[in-house]
Amino acid sequence: MADYHWPPTDKCSLIGRRISRLDGPWKSSGRIKYSYDVNRPNMLHGKMVFSPYAHAKVVSIDTTAAEKMPGVKAVEVITEPGKEVFWAGHEVVAVAAETEEQARDAARRIQVRYEKLPHLVSDVDPAKAGEHTKQLAEQTDGNPDQALQQAEVTSEGEYGVPVITHCCLEAHGQVAEWEGDNLTIYASTQNVSGMPGEMVRAKIADSADKVRVLTPVMGGGFGSKFAADTWGLACARLAKKAGRPVKMMLERDQELMAAGARPSMYAKVKVGAKKDGTLVGWTSESWGTGGPDAQGGAPSIPYVVRIPDRRVRHTTVLTNIGPARAWRAPNHPQMCLITMSALDDLAAKLDMDPVEMLQKNIQMTGQLAKTYSAELEKAAELMDWKKKWHPRGDKTPGLIKKGLGVSIHTWGGAGHPSNCNCTIQPDGSVSASLGSQDLGTGTRTVIGIITAETMGLPLEAVKVNIGDSKYPPDGASGGSTTVGGVSASTRRAATAALNQLLDKVAPSLDAKPDELEAVDGQIRVKGSPSRAISWKQACAKLGTTPITGVGQRERTDDLISSGVGGAQMAEVSVDTETGIVQVDKLVAVQDCGLIIDLKTAESQVYGACIMGVTYSLFEDKIMDEQTGRCLNADLEFYKLAGIGDFGDIVVHMMSGPGYDERGVIGLGEPPVISPGAAISNAVANAIGVRVPTLPVTPDKVLGALGKGAVA
Repeated sequence: MADYHWPPTDKCSLIGRRISRLDGPWKSSGRIKYSYDVNRPNMLHGKMVFSPYAHAKVVSIDTTAAEKMPGVKAVEVITEPGKEVFWAGHEVVAVAAETEEQARDAARRIQVRYEKLPHLVSDVDPAKAGEHTKQLAEQTDGNPDQALQQAEVTSEGEYGVPVITHCCLEAHGQVAEWEGDNLTIYASTQNVSGMPGEMVRAKIADSADKVRVLTPVMGGGFGSKFAADTWGLACARLAKKAGRPVKMMLERDQELMAAGARPSMYAKVKVGAKKDGTLVGWTSESWGTGGPDAQGGAPSIPYVVRIPDRRVRHTTVLTNIGPARAWRAPNHPQMCLITMSALDDLAAKLDMDPVEMLQKNIQMTGQLAKTYSAELEKAAELMDWKKKWHPRGDKTPGLIKKGLGVSIHTWGGAGHPSNCNCTIQPDGSVSASLGSQDLGTGTRTVIGIITAETMGLPLEAVKVNIGDSKYPPDGASGGSTTVGGVSASTRRAATAALNQLLDKVAPSLDAKPDELEAVDGQIRVKGSPSRAISWKQACAKLGTTPITGVGQRERTDDLISSGVGGAQMAEVSVDTETGIVQVDKLVAVQDCGLIIDLKTAESQVYGACIMGVTYSLFEDKIMDEQTGRCLNADLEFYKLAGIGDFGDIVVHMMSGPGYDERGVIGLGEPPVISPGAAISNAVANAIGVRVPTLPVTPDKVLGALGKGAVA
């Protein structure tokens, strides 16, 4: 019988190879339909009324004039009078009309009276935030005060990362359509299987089996699209009221105001070491802003490097800027920037190569110490670190100063709950079906590769069915848990289906089922390749009845694991006259256990590096302290990097012995963590002075140069 365990990669024809995405041609040709592309017959369009105030109580709502306007078919109050709104852009009322223009005009005619309340929208020190602070968390290990007092060298600094938004290429939204008591939602969501239950909990549908969610493809989520959200619930209610399908997709300004943001984090740090670079103590006072509902708790700093004597104090600052949402590796980029910047400043004070200092303290990284050490060595080789690195401050003549920076990071990536059905038809066709979604990461392709590898078939022989809540339930795509979950359930389902087929075929080959294998489109006797029949001949023995194998990710699944490390190095050029920073080269070395598709794995790292350059140099959600509004809620002034802003990105995946045996581990989030720290450290190495906060914009560079000298 077929064994569900992963085969050695040198025995694989598909697993671990560079394979193009199954949906690539559909997407590039425009044939596939995103939620934004869905237009149902007799469909209405939805728009919302948003609060213009950062904090207010809704006093009254008058929809009379709007309801009488041409084309208006339904109105839904989201925030009832007497309730509070907590950010400019908070959803208040939704309206559905024949056209977008009519819906937008009707929304403008809805009269909402507000009682303005005090607000806070800026990243401020807790001492200046007054009553807007809560949840002071403190954690102490060992005796950090004594350790720092006895340290031979100490460094103090203040570092931080601002609030940024997700900027998904496809905005949040959906089309909702009722047929009797049955609801179909064409949603841009990271949680296909979970949304039906959400509709039941909101008392919109009677039962989850009456709700069907369809997401064949989606244009990014990055942690912002787990829930149906207020607009999703309102859209379904509008459709029910109107008796017609309703499409409601957010516009870009609404995305930036209402659809969530990554919280900020700042810290004042003191760190100490012996003269040989051995780290001995850490204290930090940190704070962060993450909206009105931010949750507290001490951040895990120092990040990755566990200095035994440390004290961490953290304060949550509550702000009226919109909801806090997960953004690829929640809190990790912030903690990484704070820690790696502080360690880099300490290394500079020691006049020590920061890579050498990390290697000196590598045992403080715990179980992944050996991995980090190997990754740092590989990154240094790819960057040519030993040749290029210089002590802080580029001493060469001219206005352009070059520098190098380094960072390491970690992530979990264990697989989420997942169920898969794999069906073999009598005509030889094979399908794998599960309620997963593909956020654009290549999930569909991974499922196809595993199914085809298990069956001994070419990839094109397998059909992958995902993006439909009617398929076996799968977990939400968050925490880089999708690839592990679907890999485990798919491998088990495909193996179960294959074993049923081997049972059917064994008599015709005069063999026992456990003597058979599926290889190169054949079912054959192990060790006797001449005793074989083709895949189609084997499947014909099923008669008229297909077989289905059922697979589930087990609670403790030996096909997957968690916990990865990564190392990144950045090389930058800084124009000391204009303050402009150019990333010349970014090296990313990453492990993720067993790699199913090397091409899409590398693509994940490239994408993360691009996002990293963007948040390092450009992104910042700028709020007006007086009005409480976002000043750059568009893609003209909410800056993102363009193709000319990236230098050479070099990706190396750690694989083979020592890595493959761990099974599949999620990859989407870890490589987005280190770019901010590596780039910030490279800028400090170039100009000789720290730019303490991201993004490293020209004005900040020039400001830092005004306080420090460039040699």
